[in-house]
Amino acid sequence: MAELVPGVEAPDFNLPRDGGGMLSLSDYRGKPVVLFFYPKDDTEGCTMEAKDFTAAKADFEAAGVALIGMSPDPVKKHDKFVKKHDLGVPLASDESLQTLEAYGVWKEKSMYGRTYMGVERTTVLIDATGKIAEIWSKVKVKGHVEAVLETAKKL
Repeated sequence: MAELVPGVEAPDFNLPRDGGGMLSLSDYRGKPVVLFFYPKDDTEGCTMEAKDFTAAKADFEAAGVALIGMSPDPVKKHDKFVKKHDLGVPLASDESLQTLEAYGVWKEKSMYGRTYMGVERTTVLIDATGKIAEIWSKVKVKGHVEAVLETAKKL
């Protein structure tokens, strides 16, 4: 797999989403997309990030930019997460890990001396032609959405 860097084609996907149906990157061709990868529904950092993107959704829409969140959690868990926190961003479920691996966000992590595989919190800005415009790795949630919005407005 080639390393994903700005200027390369973003891997397409077709995954189940919260509320039913499927979500494909190709459905958004012609429009920039912010694709944010997060480790787990209903954890502190992931909840804050999803709520921050939801709060800024109108600003992204005004800039002509779509938002998509993705984690390995199943759709039923996404549905509960969306309902509990009144989220307004579509959430794709990648239980197979294929898309997470294609984007290079399924990585070995460590906590308290234990190593395990998980999602490295990452945001990818994809331009209207389907090419990666910007990548934020090892995201710290506080202030992140604002930084992404400023960059997205420049597309």
